[in-house]
Amino acid sequence: MARGLQQTPGEARRSEAVVLPQGGGQLWIFGGEFASPDGEQFYHYKDLWVLHLATKTWEQVRSSGGPSGRSGHRMVVWKRQLVLFGGFHESTRDYIYYNDVHAFNLDTFTWSKLSPSGAGPTPRSGCQMSVTPQGSIVIYGGYSKQRVKKDVDRGTQHSDMFLLQPEDGREGKWTWTRINPVGAKPTPRSGFSVAVTPNHQTLLFGGVCDEEEEESLEGDFLNDLHFYDAAKNRWFAGQLKGPKSEKRKRRRGKTTEPESADGQECGGAGAQGPVEVVREVVTEDGTVVTIRQTLAAPGSAGRPPSDEEDSPDNAGGPVVGPSPRSNAMLAIKHGRLYLYGGMFEAGDRQVTLGDLYCLDLHKMQEWTALVEMDPGAQEWLEDTDSEEDSSEGESAEGGDEDSGAEAGGALSGDA
Repeated sequence: MARGLQQTPGEARRSEAVVLPQGGGQLWIFGGEFASPDGEQFYHYKDLWVLHLATKTWEQVRSSGGPSGRSGHRMVVWKRQLVLFGGFHESTRDYIYYNDVHAFNLDTFTWSKLSPSGAGPTPRSGCQMSVTPQGSIVIYGGYSKQRVKKDVDRGTQHSDMFLLQPEDGREGKWTWTRINPVGAKPTPRSGFSVAVTPNHQTLLFGGVCDEEEEESLEGDFLNDLHFYDAAKNRWFAGQLKGPKSEKRKRRRGKTTEPESADGQECGGAGAQGPVEVVREVVTEDGTVVTIRQTLAAPGSAGRPPSDEEDSPDNAGGPVVGPSPRSNAMLAIKHGRLYLYGGMFEAGDRQVTLGDLYCLDLHKMQEWTALVEMDPGAQEWLEDTDSEEDSSEGESAEGGDEDSGAEAGGALSGDA
């Protein structure tokens, strides 16, 4: 194992990140992918870096025995370890999805590959991975694809859920258990974003549901909120109440949560009286992009439970917040959820976003726009098909994988 200070991890990449409070704050990233603007270079990393937030300096941590180069993986902090699951690697010739589990010890700075017992998740990328208050690790959903015939792939958006648990009294031994939560489950999707709330629920936002035909792929982008309560093994739809009006005491009592099967169709959480809001974004070259988002009327049932809050009367009108998107970045501080950026597709183009929103999770009333979407600052990410195999191109330091021409899967930061 070797450690050394370097300026940055190199080229911009889409990788998985976690934050630790130690040493004035640390941001750890592993792997990810790089794609050049012209699409001629594409490769996966397998390097591990830490950003020391107090000094704003990067350090590369070199340790053998780690995961292979990949992106679309997920990583969490479990006690004094970074635990990494899944992901994918793709080149011009082939692709592979993973369901392996690796642990990086933050005391010894060494990697180990875990071999959990039991039937675990099938290979996938872009899933939910979070730690429960009980000390287990939850894996939910994700995306994978397989070749059904020459030049034809079929994608699968998973909606199953698993617990990865350490075995009692057995150091380094883990086991998989499949679980079936009740409640208002999210519809199948990938590219959603995840954060953990102050009351230890897992929050899920947005994502994309791909509708695939043999020769086409269209994405239905989402902007709904869901909460998973591990203690109750239940999903709750995160419905906003709307602007505050007259307060009234909420009657205590049992409510019936809608059940949702694994085979549900693509789309956002169900609600009464959906309203469609249409936004138009005009780019620098004059292209007009129409963003349609369907919003549920405020005050609908299904928001995460709270025994201490008062509930206002329902306010009229839709609640406008972040437009549908995938791969947004989430962070929670002092009970407020901050959502930044992400991407959506308009026809055959991908647009990156730079807007910033805030939502008070205690009140669950309405989103606040801190930075509005700037039409002039939108960035097109062009997909360039290349017939040439660029495997002879340079690979990033710490990654010796084949390069490719197309990216897949989805990423979100757990920072």
